Amino acid sequence: MGRAKITIVGAGNVGATCAHWCAAAELGDVVLVDIPATESMPKGKALDLMQASPIVGFDANIVGCTDYGPTAGSDVVVVTAGIARKPGMSRDDLLATNAKIVTSVAENIKATSPGAVVIVVSNPLDAMVQQVFKVTGFPASRVCGQAGVLDTARYRTFLAMELGVSVEDVSALLMGGHGDTMVPMPSCTSVGGIPIRRLLSEDKLNAIVDRARNGGAEIVSLLKTGSAYYAPAAATAQMVEAVVRDKKRLIPAAAYCDKEYGVGGYYVGVPVIMGAQGVEKVVELKLDAEEQAAFDKSVAAVKSLVKTMDELMAKAA
Repeated sequence: MGRAKITIVGAGNVGATCAHWCAAAELGDVVLVDIPATESMPKGKALDLMQASPIVGFDANIVGCTDYGPTAGSDVVVVTAGIARKPGMSRDDLLATNAKIVTSVAENIKATSPGAVVIVVSNPLDAMVQQVFKVTGFPASRVCGQAGVLDTARYRTFLAMELGVSVEDVSALLMGGHGDTMVPMPSCTSVGGIPIRRLLSEDKLNAIVDRARNGGAEIVSLLKTGSAYYAPAAATAQMVEAVVRDKKRLIPAAAYCDKEYGVGGYYVGVPVIMGAQGVEKVVELKLDAEEQAAFDKSVAAVKSLVKTMDELMAKAA
């Protein structure tokens, strides 16, 4: 039984930090790939990380490259490639540019690692994962997006801070698209098994939900240049671990839903069971009226995003 092979596309902050978490946890050998314009940068990061192995005590072969040759036959491919939104850029500009980048990445994955499970992290997340699914033609179970693990981690962090308890005892779920329309599920949130509404007032809970929803923007405004990467990378590594160790984790992820929740063939954030085959099952919950309305609104936002992306791609073709 050889080690798992993990490719991370995009050697920026999220990609390189994800490589760090994966290597430190000995999840497998890591290939860090970036575009030729970055020249030897991925090689430098890979070599630096490799030199941490005797200190931290992990066995992993880590290589950096600017072509997909060394990535061939990967078990898991993480896609972090794309540009960050710059001042003055509209969401459509970001959407068009990243859709082009992600299309090229998906074509390369299809050619070099046809059996891989693909975890998409690039933004806008829900549209990018839809595009990877479309371009690779992989089974829907082998293409998913990382957003829910990060969003719930932010939510759990703020709940633990508010209650003065260990984050390990806070269990939570969020659904829907990544961003403004995310749907927190207080009915599925507990601390040490105690339902959250027994511990916090509705006002406090709503304020925490809002902070989680704007978690990414809060960090962008504090950093001034760039966006969050420690937590997004750790969230992605947790999904990689679920696949390479066949953990059967019940976690939120952007998964393909057709009949599930009546979505009709789009990627949205839902609870899934994640293991060696990728998304092995979408867990369907009975939503109350308020949750259903928020989820429907979120799904509508995702559909509109995908429609805009398809139109922009058609124009560019």
